[in-house]
Amino acid sequence: MRPGAELTVVLHQTRSPDNLGAVCRVMANFGFERLILSEPVVQDFSLAERMAVKSGHILSGMRVAPTLAEALEDCVYVVGTTSRTQVVKRAPLTPEDAARRLAEESTRGRVALLFGGEQRGLSDEDLTHCQDLLVIPTSDVQPSMNLAQSSAVLLYLCHRQGLTSAPVLPQEEEAGARLGTLNALSGRMRAAMLAADFLNPEAPQHVLHELERTLMRARLTQREAELWLNAFKHLGRAVAPGTPRE
Repeated sequence: MRPGAELTVVLHQTRSPDNLGAVCRVMANFGFERLILSEPVVQDFSLAERMAVKSGHILSGMRVAPTLAEALEDCVYVVGTTSRTQVVKRAPLTPEDAARRLAEESTRGRVALLFGGEQRGLSDEDLTHCQDLLVIPTSDVQPSMNLAQSSAVLLYLCHRQGLTSAPVLPQEEEAGARLGTLNALSGRMRAAMLAADFLNPEAPQHVLHELERTLMRARLTQREAELWLNAFKHLGRAVAPGTPRE
């Protein structure tokens, strides 16, 4: 089993058109086609054509999202890449384990492999959108990999999932909660808990991010997430009567 058509490659704040074209080529190498750019720095995508050998269909078919949250909104599971081995309260997966998790979670809906920009990678805030993060083991001499190189390593591993042994038929699973729904739920939770004096209004994100990670680990179905969202809509109106009803 491999992520296949359910895998989305998301490039956040990409600067280099050469890297963009090279990632398209790697995606074509291994049979992946869904590409989203989030807040891209590069604007002239035609400059990527030189490196996108036999992968122009991926370049022309990619989607551009104004924010990272919008890029990931229809995904049920996201792995973010980083070269940092220590992120607060986050234990990174190995590349092999990440590829395996992407394949497993793809039975619930679309999954995403998220890459950060060439200059700073993914910030701690960016990584809050991810259920897991991964680190590619590298030498201390040069721990950071080029975007195109890291995409080649990881997409190869995703491609190899299930190709070295007899295929296992995935069990039927109810559709997983989309990140767009979980983000809407987070917004409702924040408003209700601020009104109830549960969150510190000066720094609400610290506790809120912990609660968000709890919901992500719970692997909610879309129906369950919508129930939670509806519950917090009603709770919000109860603790803050002026809250809009939409």
